[in-house]
Amino acid sequence: MFDEIMEKFEGSPSQQAVIRLLLERGFSVNDDGRVVSGGIEIPNTGIAREIDVDRRVVDSTTGAILEDPELRQIFQNISQVPSLMDLAPVLDLTVLSVAVDDAEQEGIVSQVTGTLAEHGISIRQTISEDPEFTDEPRLYLITDEDLPGDVITAIRDLEFVRKIELQ
Repeated sequence: MFDEIMEKFEGSPSQQAVIRLLLERGFSVNDDGRVVSGGIEIPNTGIAREIDVDRRVVDSTTGAILEDPELRQIFQNISQVPSLMDLAPVLDLTVLSVAVDDAEQEGIVSQVTGTLAEHGISIRQTISEDPEFTDEPRLYLITDEDLPGDVITAIRDLEFVRKIELQ
């Protein structure tokens, strides 16, 4: 799906940058063509500054979204999920990032969370990036405690795991 969305803007790398930002941040586009997070409007100038494009690029991108029925449905229904990842250092939480060989393989989340459960590790939050919306999706698990070496080894040894990182 991500590739299909990006193809609609293949002639404009600047508009693709706007689309990528909207998807990454979970920003919606309302009926007036304004970028919003819930009911809060995000100024186009702020979006433009963030990705180093002209404000008019944001305007034209949101206009194109509203004109395309498929894009309109996607971008009027997208929403953010609050993440504990950036708060982890402040709250003394552990973030485990898991990169896999094939993100569309079945059972990835259940095997990783099952491994943590088997070792008595409680999970505060799980975030799984959608392989349709990102090139290298990851699974993030936020826990209350540090992960012992045997748990890290058990997860690293799962057949589909390419790389793990602790934050």
